[in-house]
Amino acid sequence: MARVRVKFTFPPMLIKEPVIHNMSMQHNLVTNIRRANVTKDKGWVVLELEGAQDAIDGAIASVTAMGVRVDPVEGDVIEG
Repeated sequence: MARVRVKFTFPPMLIKEPVIHNMSMQHNLVTNIRRANVTKDKGWVVLELEGAQDAIDGAIASVTAMGVRVDPVEGDVIEG
C-alpha cells in the first residue's frame, strides 16, 4: 500500500461535484482529508490518498483531466 499527500485545487465548475468521493470509489482508494477551504466559487483540499500506487497514479490522472490542479504536499499539514 502506498500513501501520498496531495493538494487539489478545484475550478469553479467542479466545486459542487463529488470529485473526491467518485475518485476514491472508481480507483479503490482510501482518502483522508487533512485540511480544506471551500467557498461557492473556489476551493482546495489537502488529502492523503492510500492504495495501490497504480491506482493512486490513475486517480491523479483522472482528476487532472477533469481540470483539478494537483500538487504534492510534504510533511504533516495538521502538525506543521
